[in-house]
Amino acid sequence: MTSLLDILKEADLRLDFTQHFKSPGTREVLDRKVLRKRLLLSLYAMGTNTGLKRVSVGEHGEAYQDLLYVRRRYIQKDQLRAAIADVANAIFRVRREDIWGEATTTCASDSKQFGSWDHNLLTEWHLRYGGKGIMIYWHVEKHAVCIYSQLKTVSSSEVAAMIQGVMRHCTDMQVQKQFVDSHGQSEIAFGFCRLLGFELMPRLKNIYEQKLCLVDAADAEQYPKLRLILSRAINWDLIHQQYDQMVKYATALRLGTAETEAILRRFTRTGIAHPTYRAFLELGKAVKTIFLCRYLSSEALRREIHEGLNVIENWNGATAFIFYGHEGDFQTNRLDEQELAALSLHLLQIRLIYINTLLVQRVLAEPKHFQAMQPADWRGLTPLFYQHVNPYGTFRLDMNQRMHIDEEDATA
Repeated sequence: MTSLLDILKEADLRLDFTQHFKSPGTREVLDRKVLRKRLLLSLYAMGTNTGLKRVSVGEHGEAYQDLLYVRRRYIQKDQLRAAIADVANAIFRVRREDIWGEATTTCASDSKQFGSWDHNLLTEWHLRYGGKGIMIYWHVEKHAVCIYSQLKTVSSSEVAAMIQGVMRHCTDMQVQKQFVDSHGQSEIAFGFCRLLGFELMPRLKNIYEQKLCLVDAADAEQYPKLRLILSRAINWDLIHQQYDQMVKYATALRLGTAETEAILRRFTRTGIAHPTYRAFLELGKAVKTIFLCRYLSSEALRREIHEGLNVIENWNGATAFIFYGHEGDFQTNRLDEQELAALSLHLLQIRLIYINTLLVQRVLAEPKHFQAMQPADWRGLTPLFYQHVNPYGTFRLDMNQRMHIDEEDATA
């Protein structure tokens, strides 16, 4: 078994992502080697939810007060996001095309509930999952690399979270197709995604309730057998009238001068529907009708969407394995500390993906293993596995001991 802490260390020794964690002060008197060790221990403590006190009693020689100082002074949200982007981009660079296929432009998004204390500004009761808590919304690409994560309340819009992740991730990936479940899509989402330049592809649970819109009202006579699932015609004039305003709002989202949640609240704040909002709905109805026709007629498309969403379900399962401390419940009511814990979990898990990618490629570099792979094996190949990882026990960290992944490592 390999220690999760050793996997964290090995990824940093190869990528040096801890260089992003710097003090806001003008001087640093702490030796960088000592700081690196304390950063790894602090990130591990937050990412596994075990806490700094429990990690400080391990066999590494670092005291609790030293780890607390490093966490408060050196670990910030923007620095964590920069480190995550570094690891994600490193995975994209080291992937072998003959093993993982060509670079993907598809991403899936979904949320997972985490327990939290009652007196918390984000804590809400979830009717679907049951229990009180908050949500972490993930964006995971085809080969299990999570490119963005964010905290959200149970009742906040998944559409807004989905759009924010596609627009705000800082990796080299270019998202062209976005897979979501039924809760992450709406007609307004189809309209925004169209103007933002990527394709929304949901898995529709209630497909029998969906309606197809007509291009023109007179077209209804051409489809007598579809009359039960046909809706009214698209109001193209409204889209034409409001097109400049629609582009204005879409540009604001792309540039980050406005948040999706704020725009959606502004549209629906009063009882009278905003004309630009109604125009987005009309555009969304048209785009969704096209998607529904493709979704119903193409089994390959349905399989592609299901496969993408299965990857994120596997990701959610791995978070429970890593974020095991305190039964996976956030142990703070401070929003900033919750965000740091969520991002630390993200960073810890994506490092596991990085190391597993190297391990798989090392095994398949041998011709006998590569040739033994069958089509079903290639379809099931994933870097998101953790049967060989031990996140528990004593916390040992030896900065001079390395994992043997490449041949030069074994001879070093």
